[in-house]
Parts: sequence; C-alpha cells; structure tokens
Amino acid sequence: MKKSAVLIVALVLVAVVAFAAGKTYQFTGKVLEVKENVIVVDKKGEKFELVKDANTKIKGDLKVGAKVTVKYESRATDIEVKAK
Repeated sequence: MKKSAVLIVALVLVAVVAFAAGKTYQFTGKVLEVKENVIVVDKKGEKFELVKDANTKIKGDLKVGAKVTVKYESRATDIEVKAK
C-alpha cells in the first residue's frame, strides 16, 4: 500500500513539472538585432522580438545576419479578469 501511494505521488509531481513550463514552439529566421537582453529575428518578413537572459542557451556565434532557430515557451505573465 505504501509503495502504491509513493508511486502515485511521484507520478503527480512529474505531471505538474511537465505542464508548468508551458508549450514549446520554434521557428527559424535571420537575426536583425542583438542587444544585451533582446534579440530581434525576421521570420518571413515578420519581426519577432524575444527577451534573452542568463538562462538562455546560445549555441554558436549570435550576431546580426546569422540564421538561427529559436525555441521559446508560451506562458501567461499576467491575467486580469474584467467585469461583464
């Protein structure tokens, strides 16, 4: 019985961690601008401005003109419910 309870708790914790990050997306484009905490990428004529920080993994030489594949997450930062 104790083993079953521990297994259930472990599975619930794994599920919570898996869904906490949000859905992951990716796209490929050309770098238009690189700043300390922002990168601007052109994806087929549409500009995407993305925040980068110390946790952002950068593989290769990130510079203007480089072709990059960007992976990012979608998650809410603020939700305000309005009255009807």
